[in-house]
Amino acid sequence: MKAQIFAFLWACILCGSFADFNSENSAKPCELAHKGENIEFPKDFSFGVATSAYQIEGAWNEDGKAPSMWDTYTHEHPERISDHSTGDDTVESYHRFDQDLAVLKELKVNFYRFSISWSRVLPNADTSVKNRKGIDYYNMVIDKLLQNNIKPMVTMFHYDMPESFNEFGGFTNSSVIDYFEAYASFLYETFGDRIKWWITFNDPYVFCGMGYAEGTFPPLVHSPGVGDYICMDNLLRSHARAYRSYKEKYYSYQRGKVGININPAFFYRKDGQTSDELVDRALQYQLGWLAGPIYNTGNYPSVIIQDIAENSKIEGLSESRLPVINSTWSDIIKGSGDFLAVNYYTSHYVEIATPPEGEVPSKEYDSKIKVSMDDKWRRAKSEWLYCVPQGLEDVLKWIRDKYNNVEVLITENGWSDDGQLDDPQRIDYLRAHLQAVLNAINDGCNVTHYTHWSAMDNFEWNKGYTEKFGLYSVNMTSENKERFPKKSAAFYTSVIDSRRILR
Repeated sequence: MKAQIFAFLWACILCGSFADFNSENSAKPCELAHKGENIEFPKDFSFGVATSAYQIEGAWNEDGKAPSMWDTYTHEHPERISDHSTGDDTVESYHRFDQDLAVLKELKVNFYRFSISWSRVLPNADTSVKNRKGIDYYNMVIDKLLQNNIKPMVTMFHYDMPESFNEFGGFTNSSVIDYFEAYASFLYETFGDRIKWWITFNDPYVFCGMGYAEGTFPPLVHSPGVGDYICMDNLLRSHARAYRSYKEKYYSYQRGKVGININPAFFYRKDGQTSDELVDRALQYQLGWLAGPIYNTGNYPSVIIQDIAENSKIEGLSESRLPVINSTWSDIIKGSGDFLAVNYYTSHYVEIATPPEGEVPSKEYDSKIKVSMDDKWRRAKSEWLYCVPQGLEDVLKWIRDKYNNVEVLITENGWSDDGQLDDPQRIDYLRAHLQAVLNAINDGCNVTHYTHWSAMDNFEWNKGYTEKFGLYSVNMTSENKERFPKKSAAFYTSVIDSRRILR
């Protein structure tokens, strides 16, 4: 998931702009008016839910699975998890997929987005050992989904790098490009006859920013403005090579689609005035950093290239901290996406930071922007998550205009609370954001899928089990880990059934 600290959280922390989570704030409205003529979603529009392997599977060391970086991190640093928990068992989906399947069938979803644990299928990170029991598990999941007319959508990498590769550099080691391409090819060969939707990476800004800049996620590297930039660059090249491999070797007989997942916010002026230049700068530093090379130019946005080059020179460096994409790589990267997957949760106010804030170097310093929240917006349990449905509509329109109206899949969107079964705020959030999607469709945006995060409450990264995003609650103290529907589950099913947003 979005890893409970949004990709731009770094800037929010700097400006100290979070409102308190209290009854007054939580009572504020979360709604969006209908726009356009159509009141129903298109007939071919798909609704689904999402999870990720580390957050739900458990069985962390069973049946030949090797440790991932999150296994190592939670075992060695329990103090970094709010409730000192781990994902060792979590909701036990590895042993209880039939319970998950019952949830999906009750919801009546059209598709299910889940991730594959790299270290469960390839315990050495390379293809020297292919773990049969891990492969059998995912074959079972895929086959049972299809038997029940639920389309599988697979994420290849959702933060859980094999520890064996993490130990020699992870995404700051350029060898990861070859490793990931081999991993992706293995997935195509093994499951591609049944998978038609592939997402290479989930939330690169979160993974690279928190893992290699802030040092708050594994691998706990604090190297802002350097480590995170190298991570993003190697990840971009890994994605492009995996995409080209599919097109060259597998597409002709598998006929699937491959894309990447990015988690944008939208940005607004605090003074209420519009400024295309300022909003565009903020969006380029977040969404455009990866989307621009893939869906537009084959290179990083010019504003990013220029800013980092100028600052690198001032810092006395002989070359830019931002890696250079040469013409050969530009040709590989440009067009390496059949769709753009979007995880949207919230939006921000934006202003130019004078002087620039953050460490030198850092993304905060290079971007020269400062973001904040509005205390009039309703806030979730997560301190970074506010209900701003208009931001989803606006970011979809920005994508439409910047990237030739590429097909967009909303692959995560959700609300956190304490896990109560009576969850009217989640219903309000869900209703408003579905309306934002429908408004965007009515305005010509090529949006084809909506995915709620999450199917069920699960391990929420550094927050452990203290923040809940699920449509279903899980009895974590029970031997059987029963799943119980929340009121929001019935609401979502009513939308899927009627293809309308019911009031």
